[in-house]
Amino acid sequence: MKVIITGATGLVGEGVMLVCLDNPAVTEVLSISRKPLANKHSKLKELLLKDFSGISNHRGQVEGYDGCFFCAGVSSLGENEESFTKKTFDFVVPFAGVLSGINPGMTFTYVSGIGTDSSEKGKIMWARVKGRTENALMRLPFKAVYNFRPGFMKPVKGQKTVRFIYRVFEVLFPVWLAVAPRWACTMGEVGLAMINCVSKGYRQSIIDVKDIRTLAAS
Repeated sequence: MKVIITGATGLVGEGVMLVCLDNPAVTEVLSISRKPLANKHSKLKELLLKDFSGISNHRGQVEGYDGCFFCAGVSSLGENEESFTKKTFDFVVPFAGVLSGINPGMTFTYVSGIGTDSSEKGKIMWARVKGRTENALMRLPFKAVYNFRPGFMKPVKGQKTVRFIYRVFEVLFPVWLAVAPRWACTMGEVGLAMINCVSKGYRQSIIDVKDIRTLAAS
């Protein structure tokens, strides 16, 4: 399969990219990001976009892909609902809308997060915005859309874009797995789960930590 990954210069995107590059089922990876990657690989291609809304100008470069793993995103810290909406909903949904017109047979996976609010009416701002984003994506004419809601993720070997808190989490991962299994998985499991969503599909569109493990093992 051929896949597109956004956010490969960040934690989740980099981890998923490394899993894809290491997986024989994936023959080509197109990274779409604002900054060039340090990684080089025979499977890896890059498309640099300062503005993701300009994806329609690169139709020839994004045609023929089987899946898109949208891992780009920002923290809600310091954001109000208007600004977070612009950096989340307004960032993801128009991009995905154009992509669905170019590749309607594509499977689209979006990384939101554990606690996302599908009702869009809860008290937690970021959860409402993420829920609104998920719901809009599921209305697009892709072959399938899967919304991933991971918690803490253990980085994969070779990751460079890892914050200090995740280095601490990596050391304490066995403890987290024992005391909070619904909140902990590995980046390797996330990547494999995304690959298997494309190749095999899944029974539901909301993918929590338990589903990530099930998909990764399938």
